[in-house]
Amino acid sequence: MRALITGGGGFLGRRLAEMLGASGAEVRVLGRQPYPDLVRQGVDCRQGDVCDLAACQRACADRDVVFHAAAMAGVWGPRRRFLETNVKGTANILRACLENKVGALVYTSSPSVVIGSADIAGGDESLPYPAHYLAAYPESKAVAERMVLAADGWEMVPNEPAAYGLNHGENDVRHLRTCALRPHLIWGPGDQHLLPRIVRAARTGHLARIGRGNPRVDITYIDNAAQAHLLAARDLAGPARSGGKAYFIGDDEPVVLWDWINTVLARLELPPVQRRLPLWLARGLAVSLEALHTAIPALGEPRLTRFTVAQLGQSHWFSHRRAADDLGYHALVGPAEGLDRLIARLRSEAAPRGGLPKIP
Repeated sequence: MRALITGGGGFLGRRLAEMLGASGAEVRVLGRQPYPDLVRQGVDCRQGDVCDLAACQRACADRDVVFHAAAMAGVWGPRRRFLETNVKGTANILRACLENKVGALVYTSSPSVVIGSADIAGGDESLPYPAHYLAAYPESKAVAERMVLAADGWEMVPNEPAAYGLNHGENDVRHLRTCALRPHLIWGPGDQHLLPRIVRAARTGHLARIGRGNPRVDITYIDNAAQAHLLAARDLAGPARSGGKAYFIGDDEPVVLWDWINTVLARLELPPVQRRLPLWLARGLAVSLEALHTAIPALGEPRLTRFTVAQLGQSHWFSHRRAADDLGYHALVGPAEGLDRLIARLRSEAAPRGGLPKIP
């Protein structure tokens, strides 16, 4: 397999590169920074941005499969930047795949494309896209996901999606098979975003349990997320049961969110989160803070947003039945084992400094 990973320097991209390399695949990554550690592992690293069509075209040359994991993520920021990276960047990758006759495209989407203001308990892929989104990130990911799924089976760059920046090309003549994966809250050794953000908030006293309940949520250990991508690529190259479909991906069972967060904090020798914020108050504060920070951009990211409230105060877990049936997916690592691996990594990194394990 000759594979390209966009966003290859990120958390998921790096693990994908490692697992693909271990399987004997020829791996190339496209990222905005140089990655000397990946080069030392034999990875062909190409520096570039998915917003640059020419860079995408060069990176997709002679590839059998593309894993499109590059994205702008976050709970706050200018909407145009999310659309530029996540929508235009995906359009560029689609066009580059077609022009280079790439056979398969696995798109890293997000469950947030179906999350609104209500709890989701065991939802499946029949869940609709909401009419309105709480942030620009899920909105842009939903637009990109729909583009990717609609592109399944294309033989040439069509005229119809001109709004997405795609133009007709007479010489593009091979089927492109596509699917989208929706891993929820990827975590584990090497995570620089999810757990570090939670731990920093806990250390500074800015973390509060939102709502009266203890919501259940899906989390996805990094190896499980990467394995799902490999299974999807294998399927698209064969029977293509996944062609044109989206899949929820996660660990086998959801966790009780605040119990899990407090377990992580305890393993890091930090006190549990006990402060509570009523859901109605959290939503009201988020709306007010968003208005203030929109009016005064210099304030930066609000401490609380509507999207954050939904993530921390509502249940959102999903059925993985379709992924099991079509891809043969099941979690390789459960939350307890994953946490043991994470703490072991942190301890090994802290040992030379003689300190306790820390998340930055």
